[in-house]
Amino acid sequence: MLFRFLSSILFALLLASGAAAADSLVFSNAWVRATPPNAKVAGGFVAIRNAGKSADRLISASSDAAERVEIHEMKMAGDVMQMRQLTEGMAVPAGQSVALEPGASHLMLIAPKQAIAEGQKITITLVFAKAGKRIVEFTVARQAPQTDAGMSHDHMH
Repeated sequence: MLFRFLSSILFALLLASGAAAADSLVFSNAWVRATPPNAKVAGGFVAIRNAGKSADRLISASSDAAERVEIHEMKMAGDVMQMRQLTEGMAVPAGQSVALEPGASHLMLIAPKQAIAEGQKITITLVFAKAGKRIVEFTVARQAPQTDAGMSHDHMH
């Protein structure tokens, strides 16, 4: 009887710690660049703040708006800007923020199913190693929306 009671408490604590990990991620400034008709790719951008006490990792993404979504990194190699897929995902350190932004790390929507028009909303599912799946709403814009200095919960689901 005592074993069952203690097992139930331990299980409840594990569930609570999992919920706390999921709630520790805060998303802001989520947007996708508008595309012309027949575009082969579109860029997705978002700021992710990990308010938790343990690191997490963005391991994949998907959206009904595109055939697939990849996590990409852009960096200079000498005088040449190179882009590559981050097949191992991207670290989101505890207590820190990471920004997926133009000219740097970003989401690449491959083969959009239709033109991505300004003013539209697109849902992208971000999958984290610890926090699991998080559904984030992205606004479509021609350029980065003006933002305030603070991060908000505006785009978090």
